[in-house]
Amino acid sequence: MNDSTSAAETGKPDMIWGILMLICGFLAIAVPLASSIGVAIVIGWLLLISAVWHLLFGFRSGSGIGGFLWQLLLAIVYGAAGLMILLYPLAGLAWLTLVLATFLLIEAALEFVLYFNIRHRVNAGWVLFDAIITLLLGILIWARWPFSSVWAVGTLIGVSLIFSGISRLMLSSAVSREATGGTRPAV
Repeated sequence: MNDSTSAAETGKPDMIWGILMLICGFLAIAVPLASSIGVAIVIGWLLLISAVWHLLFGFRSGSGIGGFLWQLLLAIVYGAAGLMILLYPLAGLAWLTLVLATFLLIEAALEFVLYFNIRHRVNAGWVLFDAIITLLLGILIWARWPFSSVWAVGTLIGVSLIFSGISRLMLSSAVSREATGGTRPAV
């Protein structure tokens, strides 16, 4: 098997994965509440798994009673948060949306600071544009909270999946084109 055949075969699974990501992204945007609850449930399970790991680490760490109590406390906090999200996914989703809005507002502030530090560089305006969009999104989610919980997380996950799917499709089609001897577009 030559290199072009192996490259073409490598591109096919990536292309399939990209198409699946696109489909999932559009579904997440079409039913944002369901996808948001799905994300909350996954986070709930991750918190429960983290609780178990903290508990196991506490028993195995050998750092004395203080280290064990610290790990036990962390296990209780993680476990309680995970159980609350799993038992009350809508309340958990509202909490996650509030955390998301806060994160976006902090990110926007940091991007504004970054922009003012690099404003004389070429294309620094894109950082300012990103900061403005991030700030507006954070304000939109925060101002409409808890009602924004219905759409925010699922929609953002969907948009992320769509862009990830597009980038994977573009990369895999470039690999396939190179493997078949096609020409690359000039950059």
